[in-house]
Amino acid sequence: MSILEISVEQFYEAARDVCGLEIVAGAKHMQRVIREGAINRPGLALTGFFQHFPKRRVQVIGLAENSYLNSLPPDQRKERLGELFRRRIPCVVLTRNRHALPELLECAAEFNIPILKSPLITNRFINDATLAIENLAAPSIKYQGTMIALRGIGVLMEGAPGIGKSETALALIERGHSLVSDDLTVLRRDSTGAIIGSAGDMTRYHMEIRGLGIIHVPSLFGVASMRREMKLDLVVRLEHFNPEHSYDRTGLVSQTETLLGVEVPAVTIPVAAGRDIAHVIEVAALNQKLKQLGHDAAKELDEKLVQTLTRRVRA
Repeated sequence: MSILEISVEQFYEAARDVCGLEIVAGAKHMQRVIREGAINRPGLALTGFFQHFPKRRVQVIGLAENSYLNSLPPDQRKERLGELFRRRIPCVVLTRNRHALPELLECAAEFNIPILKSPLITNRFINDATLAIENLAAPSIKYQGTMIALRGIGVLMEGAPGIGKSETALALIERGHSLVSDDLTVLRRDSTGAIIGSAGDMTRYHMEIRGLGIIHVPSLFGVASMRREMKLDLVVRLEHFNPEHSYDRTGLVSQTETLLGVEVPAVTIPVAAGRDIAHVIEVAALNQKLKQLGHDAAKELDEKLVQTLTRRVRA
């Protein structure tokens, strides 16, 4: 099991919405550290057996554990819980919104350990909480770029300041697409090797438009105009048009950009007066979707040309 450095507060913030987490006790001690990503049910530990006990994990008290504790006399219950808390576990989570037993609260106060609760059944909580911890532990970077969710395709626009990334994103939002992040995108690599993009907590839901200032996107365009996160499928490099530069006009030359060790398809789009960059990016995203489905227009046309020329030579 790999060693992590995730605070209970980070876990709480990451899993609060999906798991419905609430703080029951120990709000002042949320900086305790979770060092293993798996979630543990301390069934055997509550009987007094602590050999191989995974004390570095989040501990979950579900239906079975709660029923067992209720079957014990109060003094024995306090003793068993005290032995558990004495291992300096990161935190305890009660599932199904169960009320914390008095002895549980006493031990939490004595050992400065947070108690949380969730309305989810135990198995569902373990699945969702494990995923939240995996996401927190995944390799991540902050990347200068604006990300849009466009018909199921995650597009990250990068380019020099002032080239029009936010304005292009605004035009795409007006066409019914969704903003993921503006100007600064947090990228992480998940367990499947996919790159997931999201906004930082401070800038989520906001855009900066030069000459206009900060706008709150969902207030202007509705909640459908925002996506909390999106898999990255295409990087679009915006650059000022250079007449001396030879731009790809066939699509046969594949471009990629390596992010967190993963090669992501990329295209370079020159920006010039009169060009509808939003429309070009929309088509680029749809073309990438076709490629994912096995339909590459450039290669198909190239193959047709080769076949036609071959037949003419043979004739």
